[in-house]
Order: sequence, then structure tokens, then C-alpha cells
Amino acid sequence: MPTYDHRRDRLLSCAAKTFARFGYHRTSMRDLAKASEMSLAGMYYYVEGKEDLLYQIQKSCFEEVTAGARAAVASETTPESRLAAFIRHHVTFFATHMAEMKVLAHEDASLTGVPLDEVRRLKKTYVDLCVGLLEALDGVAATPRGGADAARRRVAAFTLFGMMNWMYTWYDPKGPVSASALADTITGLFLNGYSMEVATR
Repeated sequence: MPTYDHRRDRLLSCAAKTFARFGYHRTSMRDLAKASEMSLAGMYYYVEGKEDLLYQIQKSCFEEVTAGARAAVASETTPESRLAAFIRHHVTFFATHMAEMKVLAHEDASLTGVPLDEVRRLKKTYVDLCVGLLEALDGVAATPRGGADAARRRVAAFTLFGMMNWMYTWYDPKGPVSASALADTITGLFLNGYSMEVATR
């Protein structure tokens, strides 16, 4: 089993906060070295450059949130509770990774080539997990409608992500609303609205 590298983890965390505050394109490697309190040589031990650092932040984030969501969903037994577990995990994860959430939202097109393709693949895997939960919620095996329903579920999935992913612009993890309470509110709003939308098909 590989040894957990705290220095790499701290570098990614500091870089995410710096990118979130100043923007990827306005941040230099020297800025990142200062923020992480590492030498340039120390940083280059872990990354090939600024784009590689952005790639590692996004890759690590998508891999971690996807693995956690799979585990959260696996412990539930109904379509509704699985989707609720997915939402709860997403909200609570990003409540402690607000800078990373902003970087994922604003810098998703700053990568190029293979790193961009890899991050898009990871993102698609995560979105597909959510779409699969909506399929189960629909009872799709009993009432298949092909392409129209598939498109509707994908729209619904991105609508749900829209509800969750912009929380970094207003949500205060230290404020009066806990991440768990926020997740419950989003779950209620989404499930009630989604159920009504499905019923009108």
C-alpha cells in the first residue's frame, strides 16, 4: 500500500486555494511556492508545472468524490435514499473543499490535451453515476421510453449539480446551516420537483 504523502496533499490544497483566489492564469509557480511554503525544486518533485498541478487537483478531487459517493450509495437500499446519500456526500465533501469546488467550476477548460481528456472522463463517470440513480428513481425497467427519458434524466442531473456546485459562492461552512442540513434541503427540493416532473410525462 502506498504511503500517504502529506506534503503533496498540502501542495494541492494550497494551490487550489491560490487558484480559487487569484485565478489559474494569473497565478505563477512562484506564487504557488510562496503559498505552499515550498521551494520551486520541492514543487517540481511532485508536479511537472502549473498545468500538471491543476490537473492533479482536478483528478484527485473527482477520484475522491466519486469513490466516496459510490460507498455512500452502496449502504442504502432504496432509490430515494441512494440519491439522498449521493447528494449528502457531494455537499458535505465540497463543504470542506470549497476552493477545489471553485477551481473545478472555473478552470475546467484551462487544461489541454490528455490531462483535459482524462478529467472530462472522470467527470463523465461521476455524472453517469448520478444519472444511474435517477434511472433507478424513475423505475426505468418498468417504463422505458428510450432517448427522450435519457435526455431528460441528464438534464435533471445537471440541474441537480447546478443546485449543489454553486454553493461556494454563498455557503459558509462555519455559519448557522450545517452541510448535512443543506444537503437535506437540496434533497427535498430536488426530489419533490423531480417527482412532479416525472408524473407529468
